[in-house]
Amino acid sequence: MTHRFPIKEIARQAALGTATVDRVLNNRANVSPQTRLRVASAIEELAAQEVQLATRGRRLFFDFVVEAPARFSREVKAAAEAILPQIGRAVCRPRFLFQEIMDEDVVVATLMRILKRGSHGVCLKARDTPRIREAVNSLAVAKIPVVTLVTDIGDTDRLTYVGLDNKGAGRTAAYLVARSIGDVAGTVLATRSHERFLGEEERETAFVEALTRRCPKLRVMGVHGGSGVSFETSRILTGAIGGILDLRAVYSMGGGNRSILETLRHNGIRPDVFVAHDLDQENRDLIADQRLDFILHHDLPLDLKNAFDAFLAFHKLASEPVQRRITAIQVVTPENIPAPIRAI
Repeated sequence: MTHRFPIKEIARQAALGTATVDRVLNNRANVSPQTRLRVASAIEELAAQEVQLATRGRRLFFDFVVEAPARFSREVKAAAEAILPQIGRAVCRPRFLFQEIMDEDVVVATLMRILKRGSHGVCLKARDTPRIREAVNSLAVAKIPVVTLVTDIGDTDRLTYVGLDNKGAGRTAAYLVARSIGDVAGTVLATRSHERFLGEEERETAFVEALTRRCPKLRVMGVHGGSGVSFETSRILTGAIGGILDLRAVYSMGGGNRSILETLRHNGIRPDVFVAHDLDQENRDLIADQRLDFILHHDLPLDLKNAFDAFLAFHKLASEPVQRRITAIQVVTPENIPAPIRAI
């Protein structure tokens, strides 16, 4: 693996030991594919950020810990890299750890490793559980600020939340469903990737309350699980939809929409309207083919800019006070699909 960076620098970027990086670079045995990928990604990140190193200023390392399907994690990384050239007050070096399924033990262990080695800030998308809250508070005690992304972690000393208004998103989805199908009898399927994501819980609660008020004849059936991953989403949904004969709408809060559509089709079910979240490539393709009716989109690069601004303010490199930073919801249809995020 060719590179021009010191092993110690690659190890720091990849959050691995120097001996592990040395084994990867020299193509030695007993190294997992995931570790090789982390080293390769670290070298790419160092190369992409090299132009920043000529900028005078303090060098800051930020860790992104994200549980999400790969299609969404790619959008997060692209958004972060698109924002970096706009930051002139410091040299910001992101380190990314993305996993499609990251249970409580993995998240806690990851945050404890970050606590041990040090960081200038953690951008976190994770489940809201007692042990993860405790880990977030441990980072805060150590003066490592935590910014939650898209889904919050309740009752912690995290620095701030960045992302969309999840309750507003739920109400918007209810409005779109009500306007599309009217006050008719039937079932609305509300899917979440996991029951412990606070943001999705807020979306569902607001959706149910608003839809019940607008369309009291509709019955909302919640299905939770699958982590937005195709196979698990299909398996859980298959076990839940038996006997549904009157599906009117789907509100998908946690992704896996191609799998949801295929599972419904396999069971002979076709909803009248489908509302989804996030403009990843899968959803772009689906809405362009008019298999999705609406996507609730928010400005992910702005979310990441808000996260970096919050970190810089914490380190007294920006004058803006840290506050809750909410991005507006945009309703995307097949007629107004925004351009994809491009790193500069």
